[in-house]
Amino acid sequence: MPEFEKPKRHIAMFPWIAMGHITPFIHVANGLAKRGHSVSILIPRKAILQLGHQNLYPNLIKFQTVSVPQVDGLPPGAETASDIDVSPFNPLAVAFQAMSKEVNTLLCTLKPDIVFYDFAHWIPDLAAKIGFKTVFYNVICAAFWAITIVPARHFPRDRPLTEEELLEPPKGYPSSTVVLRGQEGRTLSTIPLECGNTTFDAVITAAMQGCDAIGVRTCRELEGAVCDYLSAQYNKPVLLSGPVLPEVPKGKLEDKWDAWLAKFKPKSVVYCAFGSQLNLEKDQFEELVLGFEMTGLPFFIALPKPKGANSIEEALPEGFVERVGDRGVVYGGWVQQTHILKHPSVGCFVSHCGFGSMWESLLSDNQIVLVPFLADQILNARLLTEELKVAVEVERGEMGWFCKEDLCKAVKCVMDEGSEVGDMVKRNHAKWKETFACVGFMDNYMDNFVKQICQL
Repeated sequence: MPEFEKPKRHIAMFPWIAMGHITPFIHVANGLAKRGHSVSILIPRKAILQLGHQNLYPNLIKFQTVSVPQVDGLPPGAETASDIDVSPFNPLAVAFQAMSKEVNTLLCTLKPDIVFYDFAHWIPDLAAKIGFKTVFYNVICAAFWAITIVPARHFPRDRPLTEEELLEPPKGYPSSTVVLRGQEGRTLSTIPLECGNTTFDAVITAAMQGCDAIGVRTCRELEGAVCDYLSAQYNKPVLLSGPVLPEVPKGKLEDKWDAWLAKFKPKSVVYCAFGSQLNLEKDQFEELVLGFEMTGLPFFIALPKPKGANSIEEALPEGFVERVGDRGVVYGGWVQQTHILKHPSVGCFVSHCGFGSMWESLLSDNQIVLVPFLADQILNARLLTEELKVAVEVERGEMGWFCKEDLCKAVKCVMDEGSEVGDMVKRNHAKWKETFACVGFMDNYMDNFVKQICQL
């Protein structure tokens, strides 16, 4: 047994209450528990019911239920970001901040050695009182913080910055000049956490300044220079956990989807998903499904119903179901994405390029088409299309919207046999997948991450 596993640590985790944040925290917890450490994860009851099956070490990982208080604007029963629409003012963020008293009580009882958090910027204030170390664990790309969050050099420090530290972020990827393609003049949109006079930038800056170490769900092969920049700016260690994805999905694909996919030729089906939080405008939803119809390929779209619609069926264009027949599925419920991406019939993944989906696409054998929406997704898409050259991005118009013709064009250019673009991204993808999927790659990152965490 490696020396760094002794003595065992007790780690508590309190992530932002969105599925895309809670899930990677659970994956990290599995990595810690695999190495003998105990973990307490503080999340709402609904999230436990939906994600509890991802706990691979129930003897070491325990879920602690925290309640989401009712605040103005928050729908009754809402407990995660999936329960509300994205808006400039986020009532869930208000409720999240109000959970501090209950979290304080729980941490006083649990007495952990280390606490992982992301948006709960007040956790470091509890550290001195209760007596634990803190890790700001970032589940999205490091580039997002380097570009969109006010650098730490604008805040008081215990020593002057060196000339090297005063340099701008690394050139290339990421770049301080990144803009939304087709949306020049508009600022990068961020996760809406504004509540009262507290802005998203202020929350994250405080969260990163107050911690003992910054953890990032990335690897040096992709973002080494950016992580070094963040370490210099915040004058603290930046620890990389690697992508932290489950190696093999448990169970099998639901029978009805397995049977439907099995009707088609290998690598012929296009799968599309944009995560659990994104609700498209009805017009964009229609353009999306019509674009898939235009490809002539079999397709599986898994998206929430668009804004203003009561159901997926209601939002479909007139005559769409009759024209497409059994060639296409548009489904508004939860699906086993990891299983679907591994199905022999699936050959292309159209995603929003959230960080989790980005890694799933890189570790799959599928062609990659990107339709990013938020700031971190824009940066992830730039990495995959312009730096690694493993994907194509759907072109946008002046207002940042895409049309059915552009979506169809992007899918066809990677799926058509003999396409030069399709062949190029496939070759590059295979090369990078070989790097990321090689034996020991993820385990080595997690081993070093746990060692550094324990040394805090």
